This record gives sequence, structure tokens and C-alpha cells, in this order.
Amino acid sequence: MGDSLSAEYGLQRGSGWVRILEQHLQKQGSAWVVFNASISGETSSGGLVRFQSLLEQKKPGIVVIELGANDALRGLSIDESEKNLRKMVLESKKSGARVLLLGMQIPPNYGQEYTKKFKDLYPKLASQEGVELVPFFMAGVASKVSLFQNDNIHPNEKAQEILFKNVWDAMAPYQALLSKPKAN
Repeated sequence: MGDSLSAEYGLQRGSGWVRILEQHLQKQGSAWVVFNASISGETSSGGLVRFQSLLEQKKPGIVVIELGANDALRGLSIDESEKNLRKMVLESKKSGARVLLLGMQIPPNYGQEYTKKFKDLYPKLASQEGVELVPFFMAGVASKVSLFQNDNIHPNEKAQEILFKNVWDAMAPYQALLSKPKAN
């Protein structure tokens, strides 16, 4: 579940980090299938609206949640974002899926207090709900202008391998699970 950062916005189809993850699993001989439910512009509330039916339809073993950046860019309530993300985490766990939460950060021009609360939202939620966390999904990318498209918001194709690595490294607790065939 994600937004434009995971939906290949502005990229050639099949070149995003989610596709790289799928290819990596295939190379390892994993029977797992990756379903990318990301939509450009998605907020945590929009993701939540679609979430339960996706869980029922896809029956995932692992759910990766990369949402919240558009909430912050629109100045939406951090409490509301946290509530929406928490519901997705809880619904995932209730379905039996494991969760990987991808933390986001925003530029300081949103104000020091809002910026800090937003950054702290992800580790707080991951800790409280006992799920795995990528502290900052854009680590290794955010500070390098050469890794962005012309809009200076969306990572380019060169950045996708770094984003994949950020996610893959955080999936270490799930590696044994991923190397086995998925139970239906």
C-alpha cells in the first residue's frame, strides 16, 4: 500500500522498487507474489478506504505500508494520519499478515513541531504495534538531487535500487518466511 513513491510515478513501468522486490524474490526461487496496491496521490485515509477489501481479496502474508507523505504535504492532522495507519496495521495483523511500515519525513518548512511529530509518528506506531519499520524510506535518496525527477519530489529510476535496499534490509525478520512457498 503506497502512494506515488511506490506507484512508479514518472518512471518506466516495471522499473520501480516494488518491481525490483518482486524480481529479487523470483531470483531466489520464492513462490511469493508481490501485489502493488499503490496509487499516486494516495493519502492514509484513501488507503484505509480500500484496505479491508484488498486484505480480503489478496490475503497477503506480508503487508508493506508506505503512506502518509501526502497527508503531510497537505498539512493534514498527524493524529488522523496515525489513526489511519494504525487501523491498517491492526487490520493486517488481524488477518494474519505481518507488517513492514515505511517511515517518512518532510522538509522543515512545515514548521519544527509538525515536522518532528510527523517523523516520530512512524517509530512510535511501529513500537506500539510491534511491527517492523524502515525509519526513513527515502534514506540515501532524499539528500541527493541527482536521484530525483525534474519535480524534485519523486525519485528517479537510479534511486529505485536504493529504495528497494532500504525495504529489503528491513525485511530481514521475514527472510526465512519469504524463502518458503506461501501457504494459502
